[in-house]
Formats: sequence, structure tokens, C-alpha cells
Amino acid sequence: MRIQSPDRAALQQLVVAGLREVIEQSERPMPATLDEATGLVGKHAVLDSLALVTLIVDLEQRVEEELGVALTLADDRAMSQRSSPFRTVGSLVAYLEALIGEELARG
Repeated sequence: MRIQSPDRAALQQLVVAGLREVIEQSERPMPATLDEATGLVGKHAVLDSLALVTLIVDLEQRVEEELGVALTLADDRAMSQRSSPFRTVGSLVAYLEALIGEELARG
């Protein structure tokens, strides 16, 4: 049975759910909205570096459990990109889409 690639909205829900959980655990204030423009790192970030690592690990687990795809999000490829895939929810969703698509194409 071939696993279908999830649509962007489903991936965004996955990321936002993980983000919400990490923010709650870190006892940081919850932003009024969590959407594609929400900053994960940088000046107006909702996470500190430890919380970002927690989110990455959480997302790797969620993707494997819910989609059956094993990914490593924080690797040389992610770190060598001109623009970090961890900047915003939207950039992370786009990175997840690309990685999942590649894994599914490998079969």
C-alpha cells in the first residue's frame, strides 16, 4: 500500500499542533494566532533555541507515527540552505512537503 503525500493544510495542522504543545510546555505566552507567518526563530520568534529543538524532534515523531515516513529535519541539508527552513511555520511546512515528497518518491 502506497502512502499518499499529505496536502499542505494537513502538514500545517501538524506543525501548528506541535508548536502549540511546545509553547505550552515551555510556559511561554501563546500568540493570538499561529499561522504560516508565525516566526519560529529570529527577532519575533515564539520559540527559544531549546523549544525549537523540541519542536523538531516532536515533528519527526509525528510525521513517522501519522504518515509512516521517517525524516531527519535538522541535518546538513537544512543547515546549509540560504534561507533557514525553520524561520516560520510556512517555511517549515514547505520543507516538510519537500522531504516527504522525496521519501515517498523513493518508495
